[in-house]
Amino acid sequence: MRAQLTIAGALALALAGGASAQQAGKPAGKPAATPDWAATVVITPQGGFRQGNPDAPVKLVEYGSRSCPACGRFATEGVPALRRDFIANGKVSYEYRDYLIHGPPDLAMALLNQCVAPARFFPVLDAIYANQQRFEDKLMALVKNQPQQVEAWQKLPAPQMATRLAEALGLIAFMKTQGLPEAKARQCLADAKLIERIAKTNADAVKIHQVQGTPTFIVNGRKVSAFNWERLLPELWANGA
Repeated sequence: MRAQLTIAGALALALAGGASAQQAGKPAGKPAATPDWAATVVITPQGGFRQGNPDAPVKLVEYGSRSCPACGRFATEGVPALRRDFIANGKVSYEYRDYLIHGPPDLAMALLNQCVAPARFFPVLDAIYANQQRFEDKLMALVKNQPQQVEAWQKLPAPQMATRLAEALGLIAFMKTQGLPEAKARQCLADAKLIERIAKTNADAVKIHQVQGTPTFIVNGRKVSAFNWERLLPELWANGA
């Protein structure tokens, strides 16, 4: 009701202002453009990627893993509604932070996803989740057919380990379809500063929020007991979304 009254009041003022302008022989000014909050993406100091209004009354953080089935279901079942009904209108900002619950494969995917420009982060994240089963099948075949090779890769320094897995899972080729050249992909897989940033995000997740699994949701600084869209939605409403 309050929103309706506010809108009605604004319309009344606009009409009155328009009439005054016409009486004075001046054209009425154009209404301010509505921000496209879903297209507003920045990298946060915590190493996450935030989509939406930075001053949104409800600030949602997801600690997620691209190889986590529950995260994949949230990406499919919850994120479209979250963007349409809450992010687009500026009520909720949504920040994705990497939590490498499955170790090396998650690191490879995180490095490649964070390699793209901020504006491309969420479209690429969506595409990775849409192909989650494809990458999982390749990983399971790799573990089954070449267990010694996988074990050897895990003993390599992080950049080499991530590169070997990215090659084996077809991630470098996949990222080409997302507009990331192979040379740039390989550069990011070996980026020590980016690896360090992701490692810090993981360490802070445990230290600050006691994150133990994925997805973990933080709403306005508080970890909530929700692991899917059905349980998260009431938390958003309760916080004013």
